[in-house]
Amino acid sequence: MFDAFPEQEEAKRLLEAALRQGDGRAHAYLFHGPRGVGKRRAALAFAGELLGDAQRVERRAHPDLYLLEPLGDQIRIDPIRELRRDLHMRPFEASKRVYLIFSADLLNAEAADALLKDLEEPPPYAVIVLVADDLGPLPATIRSRCQLVPFRRLSARAIRGELEASAPGLPPEELTAFTRVAGGRLDRVRRLLDPKAAARRSALLEVARGVYADPAFDPAAAAGTVLGSAAERGTEARAAADAELEHLQLPAREAEQRVRRAERGAEREEILAELEELAAWYRDLIAVEAGARDAAIHADRLAELQADATTERMPGAERAAEIVRETWRAFEEFNVDPRLALEALFIRLRRELAGPAAYARAADDVPAEPPA
Repeated sequence: MFDAFPEQEEAKRLLEAALRQGDGRAHAYLFHGPRGVGKRRAALAFAGELLGDAQRVERRAHPDLYLLEPLGDQIRIDPIRELRRDLHMRPFEASKRVYLIFSADLLNAEAADALLKDLEEPPPYAVIVLVADDLGPLPATIRSRCQLVPFRRLSARAIRGELEASAPGLPPEELTAFTRVAGGRLDRVRRLLDPKAAARRSALLEVARGVYADPAFDPAAAAGTVLGSAAERGTEARAAADAELEHLQLPAREAEQRVRRAERGAEREEILAELEELAAWYRDLIAVEAGARDAAIHADRLAELQADATTERMPGAERAAEIVRETWRAFEEFNVDPRLALEALFIRLRRELAGPAAYARAADDVPAEPPA
């Protein structure tokens, strides 16, 4: 039933048990776990089983499927009010109506309060499925009224299997590197195998090395490289969202909001992914210098790492990895200006890794740093 999904054994067990229970199943489920591990695909597959038509559910075209996604950075009360009105419509074809709420962790307080009323006493034919990357923002009252379905980061073995199936001719060193860079996320596998993504990755690693190896390193240009990659990824996501919406009859304003959200989300995800890889590069310098080359994430770049991993560079590399992690946290937790935050990051990295002369050159022109 869920055999196409790698691992996630606990989630599969819970969902298969729910399908066997018939009318005794829970009326609300909360799929939670990291981004990119298959929660949305599993929610659509679960809905397909409940409604008896997986293909139409996959296309989001079943009349008894109701799907709600945030149009901006929150799910506000008006879309929840519309969902609540729909809850009182009986099924058109199936014996159930399924309500999928993606990015449920973006419910604002008013929307969460409104939804809670129907989680307490839903109609007998309704099954509500919330999908969230983070349980923290969801009120305990909502969590307690749902059957929790946990999803985990995938193992290196599962990610390697996905890579081997998707790209059988991948060289062994790239297979190892991509497995590690993916960090247990299926969405990162697709990203790494995209030829355009490979070019973006190469550009990023040139920036990572340029911080300490290029006498003419320019923090603003380095920030521009990351922002350019994010913009390119956003354009790709916008085109994909446009294609996905072709078969849906949505008002022009709502369609544009969905497309724009997909674009912004892809841009943000690209920046976060590039910051993770940047931090990994500086950690790899430390690992290689310490003789632990087999632990390096960038197994396909060992020659460069070995050339760069000098003893005198190690203290700066350790601090650099932490500085990148600080910036990642700022992007994850705060609404920072991407260009200013990235320029500040690369100036700080230059100070740590290129010595006193570079520190002096950068000291007079430091953008405001993001909150720590």
